[in-house]
Amino acid sequence: MKRPMVRYTIDLDNPPPLTAEQKKRLKALAAKPDSEIDYSDIPPLTEEFWKNAVRNPFYRPTKTSTTVRIDSDVLHWLRAQGTGYQSRINAILRREMLASHKPAAVK
Repeated sequence: MKRPMVRYTIDLDNPPPLTAEQKKRLKALAAKPDSEIDYSDIPPLTEEFWKNAVRNPFYRPTKTSTTVRIDSDVLHWLRAQGTGYQSRINAILRREMLASHKPAAVK
């Protein structure tokens, strides 16, 4: 029997409150001294590392000029909101792109 997929989103600007268990775990972590933290799975950041380090190429994505066919009424609506309609198009597309990459939550 197929179970229906349940999707929900979380507003990252207004996250849900922490549970009592989550608060307890955070308090235990905060109380732990740094000397008890196991760093064995993290490579040390030496001067050699920083000498060869590069910034993430997607940190500030470059803009690419392109031609896109858009319905006239959609373009009119975007332009009617004032200057920056191309940036709004990009923001709308980026929001949809990021939403499509989020894993679906299943209960």
